[in-house]
Amino acid sequence: MAMEFQNYYTILGVSREATDDEIKQAFRKLARRFHPDVARDEPSAEEKFKEINEANEVLSDPVKRKKYDALGARWADGGAGAATGEGARGFGGGDFAGAGQGHEFHFSGTGFSDFFEQFFGGAGFAAGAVPVASPPGARTGPRRGLDVEGDILVTLGEVMRGTVRPISLRTRDPQTGESETHTFSVRIPPGAAEGRRIRVPGKGEPGTGGGAAGDLYLRVKYAAHPDWRVRGADLYQEVELAPWDAVLGASVVVSSLDGPVKVRILPGTPGGRHLRVRGLGLPKGQSGGRGDLYVVVGINVPQNPAAAERAAWESLREAARSTRETGAARPHGHAPSI
Repeated sequence: MAMEFQNYYTILGVSREATDDEIKQAFRKLARRFHPDVARDEPSAEEKFKEINEANEVLSDPVKRKKYDALGARWADGGAGAATGEGARGFGGGDFAGAGQGHEFHFSGTGFSDFFEQFFGGAGFAAGAVPVASPPGARTGPRRGLDVEGDILVTLGEVMRGTVRPISLRTRDPQTGESETHTFSVRIPPGAAEGRRIRVPGKGEPGTGGGAAGDLYLRVKYAAHPDWRVRGADLYQEVELAPWDAVLGASVVVSSLDGPVKVRILPGTPGGRHLRVRGLGLPKGQSGGRGDLYVVVGINVPQNPAAAERAAWESLREAARSTRETGAARPHGHAPSI
């Protein structure tokens, strides 16, 4: 089956000259529309969300974006050297060159396309697993197959609740042309940390001479979320306050994995302040408990205010200036009159 080229710029709806901010804004807009937790009425939303995440994964990473741009229309031949090393051994059809017995691996159900796995997934044999080729005519006994690694994309909702993911893996021996398809389930426990390797015994490269098959290791990778950044088990969400709300105080409603939460903003809250909501982060896995949700305060400065708004801001500036001058003129040790 031919591998399909993924036009990540078209998926996000941006030009090839798009800035980092434009890519970030395009991702957030689309991710909010197609996120599985929101777009339950759209059957294709889950697949679209995966496409959006994959495009953002590449275009928001300077190294991957440069590599992707270098591929261009020559992606089918490996980008004329642009995709070397890990890309040449990807799941999306690339050979694993293991002592002359390389097999091709094609996944479905991991959340990534064959194209991504081929050039950006970094999939390959586990370190140190490549055997030394035997000299011609030498007797060889049973040889264990090599271990294989890959990524599996999970949403934060799946990390919160845990999930069971159906995976299909097709292996093909390029020497004989024979192929096999194995379907199995992979359990991702609640609180699975990003980068955690989930072992699936016996689903790696087939052994030779009666040897056992290698194992499959799937690395957990979090799907980017339009509202939250993740650090360990903690979530960070940015909110934009109007200047008067920062000065006078306010209440804002933010999203969480448990639903909407009202957060009180104290008077005089500066931009950049982190407000902690305990216990509304991700599960901490085996250690138990949950991380925290941090609300990161930003100040939304009005752009192009109307004439009446500008006049009000000018009056406020004059009042603040007068107050500072009056306060500076007061003798030390005297309390201001009320």
